[in-house]
Amino acid sequence: MTAAGTLAELARVFAGVSLLGFGGINTVLPEIHREAVEAARWITDRQFADLYALSQAEPGPNSFIATLIGYQAAGVAGAVVSTMGICLPPAALAYLVARVWGRIRGSRWRAAIQAGLTPVVVGLITASALILIRAADHSAAAFAVTLGTVVLAYGTNVNPLWAFAVAGVLGLAGVF
Repeated sequence: MTAAGTLAELARVFAGVSLLGFGGINTVLPEIHREAVEAARWITDRQFADLYALSQAEPGPNSFIATLIGYQAAGVAGAVVSTMGICLPPAALAYLVARVWGRIRGSRWRAAIQAGLTPVVVGLITASALILIRAADHSAAAFAVTLGTVVLAYGTNVNPLWAFAVAGVLGLAGVF
């Protein structure tokens, strides 16, 4: 594919998924994974997991993964195109919806829309978690750390950052 073709494809992919991301970028990670890893082959499974981790480590919006994938696919131009693709369409839509949303305050439609979107967002985030587990956990030790983190986060009041610290130490020790 030509450089211009790659940039056009990056714009198409990220502009398309950006409008589906109710609840944030994490809700469309499975589709981003499918497009970037399986369809276009811009990156590998492992790179996807690494880029996701890096995008979560930096301060700012979670959409930084789009920038990183764009950079891997087409350098600085790919990063710019991917970032614009993931940011501009939902920003324009949010502006338009905000203008209407205030006008229908107290409406049954507004309450119904909000109630209907909640389970959709939960399902999309769950699907994203499963994609990341499949992409990142290629050993029994990695899977055990992921499972332990889930149990710790949902079953106790212990700060999950402790699990990340343990995972970091295990990674430095060469367990993964």
